[in-house]
Amino acid sequence: MMPSPMELTIVLVIVALLFGTKKIRGIGSDLGSAIKGFKDSISSDKSDDQTVDTATHSEQHSDSDDKKE
Repeated sequence: MMPSPMELTIVLVIVALLFGTKKIRGIGSDLGSAIKGFKDSISSDKSDDQTVDTATHSEQHSDSDDKKE
């Protein structure tokens, strides 16, 4: 069963009163930075993997060229 919008509003107001809006804003900012860093590291790993695959692929072709000679 989903909570009603009124219940969610009451919970959010209580949380804001307990922690304060500055602390909640800081937590949101930290969470956003963590997610951005995670996404950057994931995309960095993918580009590193593609670079390694390309280097390995080119080495294999140069090795086969050397064998032909």
